[in-house]
Amino acid sequence: MKAVSTGLGRPIGGQSPAISMGIVRLGVNVPNFGPGTRPDVLLRWAQTAEGLGFDLLMLSDHIAVTPDVAEQYPAPFYEPFTTLSWLAGRTRGIGLGTTVLIMPYRHPLLVARMAANLNDLSGGRLVLGVGVGWARQEFAALGVPFAERGRLTDEYLDTIRAAWADDADYRGGASIPLWVGGNSDAGLRRAVRLGGAWHPLSFTMPWLRAALARLRQEAADRQRPVPELAPRIVLRLTQEPVTTQDRLAGEGTLGQVAGDLEELAGLGARTVLLDPFGGDPEETRHPEVAWQALATVIAHVRST
Repeated sequence: MKAVSTGLGRPIGGQSPAISMGIVRLGVNVPNFGPGTRPDVLLRWAQTAEGLGFDLLMLSDHIAVTPDVAEQYPAPFYEPFTTLSWLAGRTRGIGLGTTVLIMPYRHPLLVARMAANLNDLSGGRLVLGVGVGWARQEFAALGVPFAERGRLTDEYLDTIRAAWADDADYRGGASIPLWVGGNSDAGLRRAVRLGGAWHPLSFTMPWLRAALARLRQEAADRQRPVPELAPRIVLRLTQEPVTTQDRLAGEGTLGQVAGDLEELAGLGARTVLLDPFGGDPEETRHPEVAWQALATVIAHVRST
């Protein structure tokens, strides 16, 4: 594994027990927005993630940075397909993906074409995570009816799948893993219906256990396979244990995070995406802090 300097000192989060991760792959949610984000920083993120040995890097999606978007994801915002295409040419083999692409924002045949081309040109490295979206003002700016976002997502995903069936035209599209994002019951149903992985975002472990029971029941009711679990969790390492009932998966000491990863593996996750962005846009000016946390976790995982 190539060594990468994070610019910080010793690993953080204290000691932890060994974890048995099996064949779980680890990915990184790279912030493609905020005042500190520039092309050179995005490239350093990608090279750091790949150099540390992560399997996957993923970007989020917005098109119009309306006030509701800017509260959480301020400008500049780098569009994911454009950015991933550039990073594909600057990295060697790390997976590339979206967490999540907001389906109602683009014509489905455009998405089908861009995704298939990116997957083909990158040597089969794309994972397409999709979701329905949440920013009402952004929907309005794009002229997309917010109330119809669920129906549009279902319709567009069917259109994309149909387009990808023509491999002579959409070469490589049919092989793209599809991750269905969303923590709602509608998201669970969508994952079961489409047969892609379920991609829940930022949750507590008790909530996930209950949601997986609902997912299995939905699959049984529809006589469909249970979707693969591909979660995105926060990464917030602390020196002292977090003991509150609302502790998110990935939050706490290295031992707590290691325990979360082990439990996710036991629940069937084959890929876990780590999101080190804590919510303050000023963090994007100091990515070394996130890189140190990522280095701490992956060094522990790879040593066990």
